[in-house]
Amino acid sequence: MAGRAPGRAGNRVFTGLSFGSGILIMAVLALVTAFLISRSLPALTASGEDLADVSFMKERSLWAYVAPLVFGTLLSSVLALGAAVPLSIAVALFISHFAPRRLAQGLGYLVDLLAAIPSVVFGLWGFLWLVPLLSPFYTWLTDHLGFIPLFADYQAPAKNILTASLVLSVMILPIITATIREVFLATPTLHEEASLALGATRYEMIRQAVLPFGRSGIVSASMLGLGRALGETMAVLMILSSGLSINLHLLQAGQHQTIAANIAGQFREAYGLSVNVLIATGLVLFLITFAVNSAARWFIARRSEFSGAN
Repeated sequence: MAGRAPGRAGNRVFTGLSFGSGILIMAVLALVTAFLISRSLPALTASGEDLADVSFMKERSLWAYVAPLVFGTLLSSVLALGAAVPLSIAVALFISHFAPRRLAQGLGYLVDLLAAIPSVVFGLWGFLWLVPLLSPFYTWLTDHLGFIPLFADYQAPAKNILTASLVLSVMILPIITATIREVFLATPTLHEEASLALGATRYEMIRQAVLPFGRSGIVSASMLGLGRALGETMAVLMILSSGLSINLHLLQAGQHQTIAANIAGQFREAYGLSVNVLIATGLVLFLITFAVNSAARWFIARRSEFSGAN
């Protein structure tokens, strides 16, 4: 039709679909929040006598029960992130700037494939192969560094928080590596060539051009990995010998437990108020994840004006 801008109907449809998708996501998030709060209220408002009937709480108050779970969740996730992020950055740099093109493509496909492995497989791998492998090393740590509380009093098998964290680090490694790799590949070629033209070595070029440009991407990738580590269930449940303590004894079994693994382990036999208690711990995990994502977005927004992209 004369006078009508081409693609106007398509633009309207696309705008409507995009806006509707955003509203749908917010609505689903609000419904999930409302569900968690409504199902948690009986546990949050229950008296101590009612909570005493919940067997797995072992006569603890609700917050005394939740606190060790929160500690174990954060401890395992932080340890996993500390092991995975440096290795992910190194692998991403090798794929994007050092490896030959054919090798880089193959490694990229391999990293993407690792992200599709189910968590149960990682749990079996950790339980059947990694636990026996780490036991002699943990024994050596206790014998030589046992005066440090972190490494004291190890007893086989190695079903402790450190082993679970190492399995988590392997699980989050693919998603962090793949994201950082794409960010490094997006570094403007002119930035790299300008650094090299000024006499920088390849290492100095990466430090001056690639890493500053990819800083926000590294944080974003780390938060993606942290989100998976916080919510991981089966691998932790299969490896970690659970406990409800707040300490930093990384090599001792029966000391720690995570929220997600605890819900999976207890929910099958839970009924009545027990279900509400578990949902309340799920609400706490939801709030932790929301806080972590909000902090990451704040950090990225705060640092964006200083990034290499600008």
